[in-house]
Amino acid sequence: MIKIILRGCNGRMGQVISGLLREDQEAEVAAGIDIVDDGHNPYPVYQDIRDCREKADCLIDFSSAKAWDDMLDYCVEKNMPCVLCTTGLSEAQLEKVERASEQIAVLRSANMSLGINLLLKLLKKAASVLAPAGFDMEVVEKHHNQKVDAPSGTALALADSINEEFGNTYTYVYDRSGRREKRPQKEIGISAVRGGSIVGEHDVIFAGMDEVITFSHAAYSRAIFGKGAVQAAKYLAGKPAGKYDMGDVIEALFS
Repeated sequence: MIKIILRGCNGRMGQVISGLLREDQEAEVAAGIDIVDDGHNPYPVYQDIRDCREKADCLIDFSSAKAWDDMLDYCVEKNMPCVLCTTGLSEAQLEKVERASEQIAVLRSANMSLGINLLLKLLKKAASVLAPAGFDMEVVEKHHNQKVDAPSGTALALADSINEEFGNTYTYVYDRSGRREKRPQKEIGISAVRGGSIVGEHDVIFAGMDEVITFSHAAYSRAIFGKGAVQAAKYLAGKPAGKYDMGDVIEALFS
């Protein structure tokens, strides 16, 4: 049984992961870390991670960047792999991730969904065939009306996956309203839609002469990110020091 420390256990995603692990036959929560605890969790919860005495095989961080540095220091001290799901890290914190990965296994991904990460791999193959054949490529993402950033990090990751296949020679275009010219060949358009309660939808369009191929992914709940994080923790437990991402998890599932 894989033992997991869950940072941010009382947050929305933390509770999703707790529920998933209650039904899991291979992993369980050994302890939680959160600033508040109302005693409803079936495992001990600590405000300060350094007070945690439970042994664990991996840590999942689905919280905020606050007190994040202490968490990573703890993982290094305990030689504990960690799955980093927290966004909005500073440049200094990202540098710390690099240093930590020299001592422990660290998995960090722009999106924890297994479906999105499989799509990232499929897009590379599709682009390598379709772009040289003259297909134009566009990314359209849709999210709820409370999302403040645009385009989404996932939309950029999808575009990056394509662009990497061609040595990052494509430029990104977010708005064509001020342009009066034909669409250049070496660009990827990225469009954002905001409305209602859309959890997240992403379409990658390959438009050629007389045919269009669309890769689509729709998230119907945030549980998909929790499922991906749990799968990542199972994969990472016992791994040697280094930087990992969800692409490695996908590869392992296929092997």
